[in-house]
Amino acid sequence: MTAGDLLCFSHLRWNFVFQRPNHLMSRFARHYRVHFIEEPVFDGAQAAIERIAIAPNLIRVVPHLPATQKPPLCSHAEIAAEMHKLVQELCREARIEDPIHWYYTPLMFAVGRALPKSVVVYDCMDELANFLHAPAELIALERELMAAADVVFTGGMALYRAKRDQHRNVHGVPSSVDVDFFARARNPQPDPGPQANIPHPRVGYCGVIDERVDLALLDQLARARPQLQFVMLGPVVKIDPESLPERPNIHYLGGKPYQDLPAYLAGWDAAIMPFAMNEATRFISPTKTPEYLAAGKRVVSTAITDVIEPYESLGLVRIGRDCSDFIAQLDAALADDGSQDQERDRFLAGNSWDATWKRMHDVLEEALFARRSCEHVSSVDDSPAQLLESGNESH
Repeated sequence: MTAGDLLCFSHLRWNFVFQRPNHLMSRFARHYRVHFIEEPVFDGAQAAIERIAIAPNLIRVVPHLPATQKPPLCSHAEIAAEMHKLVQELCREARIEDPIHWYYTPLMFAVGRALPKSVVVYDCMDELANFLHAPAELIALERELMAAADVVFTGGMALYRAKRDQHRNVHGVPSSVDVDFFARARNPQPDPGPQANIPHPRVGYCGVIDERVDLALLDQLARARPQLQFVMLGPVVKIDPESLPERPNIHYLGGKPYQDLPAYLAGWDAAIMPFAMNEATRFISPTKTPEYLAAGKRVVSTAITDVIEPYESLGLVRIGRDCSDFIAQLDAALADDGSQDQERDRFLAGNSWDATWKRMHDVLEEALFARRSCEHVSSVDDSPAQLLESGNESH
C-alpha cells in the first residue's frame, strides 16, 4: 500500500549519474507510487510516453517527441505544451489523482503547473540559471515555481542562504551518503579492468566533467606531478571533448555504473575535486565529498563554500586556494597518517541518505497536513445564516 502518487519532474535522466534525485526517489517509492518524469527525447515519429519499471512503485517516464519539435525548431513553451498533454495522458492511464509534484528543474513547471496536485515541492539542487547553456526562460519559471511551492529544499547551505528570503518554508538539506556502500572501497580488492594497468600513486575524480571542472588546474597538476596518475571517472557533457587536457598521466575512463564506484575508489591513493571557481560552482554542494570520505580517501578540493564549511573546518578535507596551494595540499594528503579517521567516521554516521530522506519526508507530511486542513476549513460554509443556525442548535 502507498500513501498516494508523487510526480517527480527532473532535468536529470535516471540512468545518467546516480545522485540526489535517485537516492531520494528510491526511498519515497517505499511510501508513494513515484513517476520519475525526465526531459523529452526527440526521436519519435509522434509524441508518446514510455514507462519503465525500475523498482516496486518506482517508474521512469521518458517522453518521446518528434525530431521536428527539437529546439530551436520549437520554443520551450511549445515543447512544454506537448509534454503537458503527455503527462495528462499518463495521469489518466495510471489513475493518478492529486499527486505530490516534486520539481528538480523550474523548466518543468511549465509542464506541470496546470495539472492536479496536492502539494508542490521544489528541491533546488543547484542554481541552474548559472550553468552553461541555461535556457532564458529558467529565471522567470523559477519565480513562478517558488510562488507556487508549498516547500522548498536546497541541496546545500550556500544555496539555502541565497533562497531563504524568497519563500516562507525553505529548508537547507545537504546531500548525504550511503556509508556502507562506499565503505566497500576501504577493503582490498581487484582493480576494475579499465583502471588495472594504471600505476600508483593514483589521484581520482568521480563525477560529471563539464564547465564546473577546472581543466586548466587539472593540466597544471598533472604537469607539476608527473609521477602521479590522475584518474577521471565520469561523462563529458556540455563542453568540447577536445578541450580536455591531454597528458600521459591523465586517464579519462568515462562514466561508470554506480555499483562499480567503490571498486574504482578502492584503487585510489587520494581523491580530488578540482572545481572551477565560477558562477556555475558558486552554490554547489558536491555529493562526492562525503562519498570520498566514506570510501576512506584523503580529499583535496578547491575553495567551494559548502566544502569549506563543514568539511575543511572539521579537518576532513584539505582546500587548495590556488594551483601551488592545491599541489601542496595534495602532497600532504598523500602523506596523511590517518589521524582524522575517527572524526571522519563520526561525522559520516549522522549523514546518511536515510536520515536526510526522513527529514524531508517529515516536512512533506507537514505540508500535506496543512493543505488538507486548509481544504477542510474552506469546505465549511461559514455564511451568517448557517452560523446563526449552528449557534441556535448549540443552545
